[in-house]
Amino acid sequence: MPSLKDLKNRIDSVTSTRKITKAMQMVAAAKLRRAQDSAESARPYADRMGAVMSNLASGVGNSESAPKMLSGTGKSDTHLLIIATAERGLCGGFNSSIVRLARNHIMELQSAGKSIKIITVGKKGREQIKREFSDLMIDHVDLSEVKRLGYGNAKAISEAVLARFNSEEFDICTIFYNEFKSVISQIPTALQLIPAVFESSAENENLFYEYEPDESEILAELLPRAMATQIFTALLENGASEQGARMSAMDNATRNAGDMIDKLTIEYNRSRQAVITNELIEIISGAEAL
Repeated sequence: MPSLKDLKNRIDSVTSTRKITKAMQMVAAAKLRRAQDSAESARPYADRMGAVMSNLASGVGNSESAPKMLSGTGKSDTHLLIIATAERGLCGGFNSSIVRLARNHIMELQSAGKSIKIITVGKKGREQIKREFSDLMIDHVDLSEVKRLGYGNAKAISEAVLARFNSEEFDICTIFYNEFKSVISQIPTALQLIPAVFESSAENENLFYEYEPDESEILAELLPRAMATQIFTALLENGASEQGARMSAMDNATRNAGDMIDKLTIEYNRSRQAVITNELIEIISGAEAL
C-alpha cells in the first residue's frame, strides 16, 4: 500500500499534468478556429477549380492531344504515395488513421505486384512508415518550421512531384490525408493526383463552354496549378483535422486526470484516516497500560 507521501506526490503530479493538458486544449481550440476557417475558405475555390477542370477534361476525352498529367503514362506499374501527417503528436489517432489507410493501400498494391515509392509530409507519419516500409521511402517534406501553411508550400511539393513524373519515375500518384468534418470527426482520405481525376457534377454536365485556345493547351497550363491546389487543400484539411483531434484528445486527457485525482484523493483521505485511527489506538492503549 502506498504511503501518504507517495499518494500526495502522485496527486500533485497528476494535477500538474491536468494543467498542461487543459492549456494544450485551449491552445488547440484557438488554432482550430484559424485552421478551420482556412480549410473552409479554400473549399469553394477547390470545388470551382475541379468543376472547370472536369469540363475541360470531358472535352479532351482520351484523345492523343490530352496532356500526360490527364491521360497518364498508359501504365500502372509504379505508384507514388504522398502520406501527409502532423509534425507533432498528442492528437489522438489522427496520425495513425492516415498511416493505417496508406498501409492498407500499400499492402493491396504489393499483393498486385506493383512497385511503390513513398514521400512523407510530417514527422509523425514518417516515424510510423519508416518502421515497416523504410526501403520504399524516397523523400520527406519537413514543415516543422512553417508557422502558417501557404500555397507556396504546396506548390513546392507539387513541382517536386511533377519533376519526378516528367522523369518517368512513377505512373500513378496518390495523396493521403484527413478530411476535416468536425472536432470529433476526421475522415482518412486518399486522393489520386496523377493521372488527374475530377468529379463532374450534374450542374457541370449541363453547361457548355467554348474555349480559346483549345482545351488541351488550357489543360497543359492549368493541370499543374490544379494539382498544387489539391495538395494545398489537403494540407489545410490536415491542419484543421490535427487541431480538432488534439483538442478532443486533450479534453479527454483532462477529464481522465480529473477522475484520477478524485480517486487518489479518496484513497489519500482513507489512508490518512487509517493512520490517525492507528495513532489514537496506540495512545489509548499506552494510557490504559499506565
